[in-house]
Amino acid sequence: MGTACEPSRGSGSSARVNVTLLAVLLGLVAVLAWKQLSPLSRLYDPDATPREITPRGNLADDEKSTTDLFKKAVPSVVHITTTSVRQNVYTRDVFEIPAGAGSGIIWDLDGHIVTNLHVIQDAQSALVTLNDSSSYNARLVGFDTDHDVAVLKINAPKDKLVPIDVGTSKDLQVGQKAFAIGSPFEFDKSLTTGIVSGLDRTIKTERSLIHGAIQTDAAVNPGNSGGPLLDSAGRLIGVNTAIFTQSGGSHGIGFAVPVDVVNLVVPDLIRDGSIDRPWLGVIVVENMGGGNQQLQGVAVRFVAPDGPADRAGLQVMERDPSNPQGFKGDLIVRIDGEKVQSRRDLLKILSQKRPGDTVKVSVIRNGTLHEVPVLLDARPQE
Repeated sequence: MGTACEPSRGSGSSARVNVTLLAVLLGLVAVLAWKQLSPLSRLYDPDATPREITPRGNLADDEKSTTDLFKKAVPSVVHITTTSVRQNVYTRDVFEIPAGAGSGIIWDLDGHIVTNLHVIQDAQSALVTLNDSSSYNARLVGFDTDHDVAVLKINAPKDKLVPIDVGTSKDLQVGQKAFAIGSPFEFDKSLTTGIVSGLDRTIKTERSLIHGAIQTDAAVNPGNSGGPLLDSAGRLIGVNTAIFTQSGGSHGIGFAVPVDVVNLVVPDLIRDGSIDRPWLGVIVVENMGGGNQQLQGVAVRFVAPDGPADRAGLQVMERDPSNPQGFKGDLIVRIDGEKVQSRRDLLKILSQKRPGDTVKVSVIRNGTLHEVPVLLDARPQE
């Protein structure tokens, strides 16, 4: 009896393999054909060589002045890295961790470095790296909370120290060029350029209000803090201290502590490690007046007994219906020739003075202008 013929078990799988191989081959052929026919197919040229360089010629005058300014100023700028001490909660081992980074300015040949207080305030140690990449441990000399200024000291050879050229901020004009050098996001020796965008700004830091700040649109980012703001002559006109931003990056509004303030407080910090604030010995109020009358100045509302103003004879201003002006006492309108129209104006002027200075306080008393010399005291600790 015959047996029906059955297909072998391997014949079906073999057919499927053949079909798969055929599909792969067809795919490869299609890809090769597409590469050959596509407009984007590679056309190799074994003789390809670099393009000939077009001669540039001289730099433009403004470019050369900027590059010369950078070469001159960058040796005076340092990079500051800080560390903090932490303790392992399980092993009690003490170890250091990075705390932050910023910039600084070589102030003199004695190794004093000027920076922002907020650059080093949370650190236990700081390392200062010079332009030649040599690094030195820094010690804190002193700080001024009111102006966010700190002074460090390193023991570096004098031939490695290039003090910054110091300018003035009193004659700055909106629109003049400004240059910032620092280490934004730890990219050291970075230069940004812009202009002086505004003057006499008041900015709020974590610890204080800084009066008279310089506003610039030169990009100032984290890491620029403590670095120099320069004029077109390469002179220091401010210490970069803050940016106004909602994202943490530069949006074209940066601020610097004016160099005239820095040049006033740094010598005190080097000598004493701290600052004695001047004290006029008065409490003043703004916008004193009545009806349509608005007095242009600040009214003396309290005179501290035996304080500078008391000894000089300044008087409390009060309403007096019997007086033709409606008031009696002193309205401060100027100090050393500078207008005083707000408490902020008064604080700004006093921030540039020192205990022992004599200031000329111009007051309107009973409708008459008087000039009263006042010898400033150190501000009481309380």
